[in-house]
Amino acid sequence: MRILFALPLLALAGCTTVPEPQWQSIFDGRTLDGWTPKITGRAVGEDPLKMFVVQDGAIRVSHANYAKFDGEFGHLFWKAPLGAYRLRFEYRLFGETLPGVQDWQASNSGLMFHAQAPETMRRDQDFPVSLELQLLGVPRPTQEPTGNLCTPGTTVVIDGKRDLRHCINSSSPLIPLGRWVKLEVEVLPDGRITHFIDGQPVMRYEAAELDPADADAKSLIAAAGGELALRGGYIALQSEGHPIEFRNIELLRLD
Repeated sequence: MRILFALPLLALAGCTTVPEPQWQSIFDGRTLDGWTPKITGRAVGEDPLKMFVVQDGAIRVSHANYAKFDGEFGHLFWKAPLGAYRLRFEYRLFGETLPGVQDWQASNSGLMFHAQAPETMRRDQDFPVSLELQLLGVPRPTQEPTGNLCTPGTTVVIDGKRDLRHCINSSSPLIPLGRWVKLEVEVLPDGRITHFIDGQPVMRYEAAELDPADADAKSLIAAAGGELALRGGYIALQSEGHPIEFRNIELLRLD
């Protein structure tokens, strides 16, 4: 009997537990290692006027070398595509909008995710096909919350119905310029997505798809053999003509 009881104990002793997923920093606070810019009108990796810089431990969208905005939308891509995960960071919109922007660009930036690879973007493409967690501050011409959803080349399901609007407001309060804001996005393996602002959920949706009516999405759909479902992609920090800083960027993989 002693031997019979010992066998399961030995088996248990040989088992190893799977470690819990851990948050990892994906920005070292000093360099842009692991990040690649794609600016409208330029090739992937080109940033001659230093739109994206590191200052005081943050990634800063800088227009120090720009006299005005002339269609140079910028996106700074992290190196690896992601599936299911949680991403969190702090951001701060500040300063003045660059001359030459349209009203909707004022106090405006974003986090693009489920984005196409930067090397698949056209040279003159303004935005990657993606989901955009829109970051807004006030004052601006229209008073809108932050943490909204915009859908360049994509669609999502909200409250059981596919929603074809390009931008959909969240339930976040208005956030003034100059304040650091805590942001998190949760992308679950089943496709449910939640935006959080300062720890509070402000938007939920699911079932992201490529939009067959969008010109840039059509080539991605063709490359996917006609598949519309969007289950992952790249993340990118956005520049739309207003200064913004990002710090403490951390990733928790859920897949």
